[in-house]
Amino acid sequence: MIRFLAATVATMLAVTIGASSASAAGMLDFTGTSSTGYLGGGASPIPRTTVMYNGNYAPGTVVVNTAERRLYLVLENGQALRYGIGVGRDGFRWGGVHKITAKKEWPDWTPPSQMIARRPDLPRHMKGGIENPLGARAMYLGSTLYRIHGSNEPETIGQAVSSGCFRMTNDDVTDLYGRVNVGTTVVVLNN
Repeated sequence: MIRFLAATVATMLAVTIGASSASAAGMLDFTGTSSTGYLGGGASPIPRTTVMYNGNYAPGTVVVNTAERRLYLVLENGQALRYGIGVGRDGFRWGGVHKITAKKEWPDWTPPSQMIARRPDLPRHMKGGIENPLGARAMYLGSTLYRIHGSNEPETIGQAVSSGCFRMTNDDVTDLYGRVNVGTTVVVLNN
């Protein structure tokens, strides 16, 4: 009996130590979020930071500045959380004001017909998951075809590479997703 208990305790200790080491290495995260790239997006080349923000937007507003390739979540006291984003390539950048009309975790992706016309090699539908180009989270913008979504290609953050959507690392989009609600105003500045 004592040998059985000792073996059980040793096994539990090994599992606990192994999980702690894996979590510290960014390989395992029991909370569903990570600053180490566990969600598949890797670290952002443009770190998320709190900045002073001089805009006439109410706290809780999301402001996308396509020229800066940054997304701001307006906070109280003249501050904002600033995230690096990937934006639309030439001919695909746009501006306007919309609301977040839906939020999805690990969303499926169905490329719009316009995208399939340009890229017939694309799948017609892809289930959500780490290989899906929408990444860990997506926030849908009004009746547009566009979303703020995750990406498993962190090297595209700060670049103009999309078909009009706004890409974030999976870690950053998960952070933003937890801070905004359906109905949040999104202002897209295209200077």
